[in-house]
Amino acid sequence: MVNEKRLILFYDGDCGFCNRSVQFVLNNDKRERFYFSALQSEWTHTFFESQNIQSPDLSTFYFWDGNKLHERSTAGLRVLTYLRFPWPMLFVFIIAPKFIRDWVYNQIAKRRHRIQSGFCALPTAQQKKRFLYS
Repeated sequence: MVNEKRLILFYDGDCGFCNRSVQFVLNNDKRERFYFSALQSEWTHTFFESQNIQSPDLSTFYFWDGNKLHERSTAGLRVLTYLRFPWPMLFVFIIAPKFIRDWVYNQIAKRRHRIQSGFCALPTAQQKKRFLYS
C-alpha cells in the first residue's frame, strides 16, 4: 500500500547525474526523512496512478512532500529545505520566476547523461530501507 505521507524523491534510475543527486540527499538528510523511487519502477507508476497524476516524464525530477507533487526546479528547491545547514538557504532562489528556474533546470536535464555518466553508488543496508520498489 502506498504511504502518502512520506517525503519521496522520484528520479531517473538510469541517469548518473540523477543517482549522484540521490547520493547527495542521502548524505545530507541526517534525519533520514526521504524515501527514493526510480521513475521506471512499478512502485512509482502505482503511486502516480493512486494520486491521479499523469505518468512521469523521465527527464523530470519529482518530489512528493506528503501532500503535493512538485517537479523540476521547485522540487529541487523544496528538497533543500529538509537538508542540513547550509542547503536550506538556497531556497531563496524560489523568488526567481518559475519559467527562468525551469529553463535552467531543463538545460541541465537535457545534458544530464553527459554531465555525469555511469555513477552507481551502492546504498548501505540502512539506506537501502529508504528505496521503494514494487
